[in-house]
Amino acid sequence: MDDSMRIKTPEVDIRGIKIGGQNPIRIQSMTDTDTADAKSTVRQIIELADAGSELVRFTVNTNFAAQKVPEIRKMLDAKGYPHLPLIGDFHFNGHTLLDEFPEMAKTLDKYRINPGNIGRGASHDPNFKKFIQIAIMHDKPLRIGVNWGSLDQDLLTLMMGKNAKKVRPLSDKEVLIEAMVKSALDSAQLAEKLGLPQNKIILSVKMSNVKDVVEAYQKLADHMSGHPFALHLGLTEAGSGISGLISSSAALAVLLNQGIGDTIRISLTPEPKSSRIQEVQACKALLQSLELRHFQPKVTSCPGCGRTDSKFFQKLVAEVNKKLETKLKNWIKKYPKVTELKIAVMGCVVNGPGESKYSDIAISLPGKTEKSIAPVYIRGKFLRSLQGKDITDQFVRIVEDFIAKNYIGNN
Repeated sequence: MDDSMRIKTPEVDIRGIKIGGQNPIRIQSMTDTDTADAKSTVRQIIELADAGSELVRFTVNTNFAAQKVPEIRKMLDAKGYPHLPLIGDFHFNGHTLLDEFPEMAKTLDKYRINPGNIGRGASHDPNFKKFIQIAIMHDKPLRIGVNWGSLDQDLLTLMMGKNAKKVRPLSDKEVLIEAMVKSALDSAQLAEKLGLPQNKIILSVKMSNVKDVVEAYQKLADHMSGHPFALHLGLTEAGSGISGLISSSAALAVLLNQGIGDTIRISLTPEPKSSRIQEVQACKALLQSLELRHFQPKVTSCPGCGRTDSKFFQKLVAEVNKKLETKLKNWIKKYPKVTELKIAVMGCVVNGPGESKYSDIAISLPGKTEKSIAPVYIRGKFLRSLQGKDITDQFVRIVEDFIAKNYIGNN
């Protein structure tokens, strides 16, 4: 995506991590531990941060959780993570907890408020006002996160009633999406009226259906064109496994490619006993596939077919990826731009030579009916052919030599 297409949003500073403006699309995640269990929460926060989450959010839902927030911060600082922003996720009672636990309010780097459950009727605006005033007092940014599962029912009922009187009423789904957008923008405008600056506000309008969430964010972007806010993208619930990955990726890819979004989360239901970091890895893979950010050298490989020697081809792809992973940390220290390296491992002559033109380094393995040699190309030009039992080691040495010669310092 051309940076000129990206919506120009205000820059929001969250403990030194800049979101919006021309800053990189930021990755965030959320813990699923009991926040009152500080040790377990810190352990998972570190796991997410090490995987690449630049901000980590956790639930603050009880007095016990609120009391533990300063301790969590101290533990993270002691373990070498003083730079990592912590986000408090509040529903229903956030205005009360922030008021009753000022040390927690001071410690958090950002708050998340849900305007749909901060109160109903006469209690909504006073509770919302109290929340915003605390954010202003502590100079904290916040995300106004509207979810379709907890949308402000008073607002939705009002809009449904007005829609029913129209000559050509919208569908219930269309009214729901309009209400999501209105809730976010009305809340942002009220927050600004109360004194919270534009560059302290991030908005989100999350839904679970891919087409609906895309439409909601597109409408939000259109409505705020004259007075934009930084946007956080995600689905409320995407599911688990490949289904969840596809749903989130499908929605976020469309929006990001349209220049919409400043920070993302891919919400996945983890498999039993599996790591929480899969959603962080998915975010990194998505951003890299869209060429919005680079986290590691990209290895392009064909899926294989009846023409390829599938066992050798698959083994080489796996070994190249493994070698890259083991060497990546040291490479990045010496050659920061190595994350932009493009490698192609092709299974036969059909696409091998052609694919090499779009890669820094490419190898075309011999198909079943081809000679037992593997030509290597550097930026589309033939270098030499490899043969023998140690083709993998030969190819990796070529990669290392290329990196040493072409990635010096930050260049």
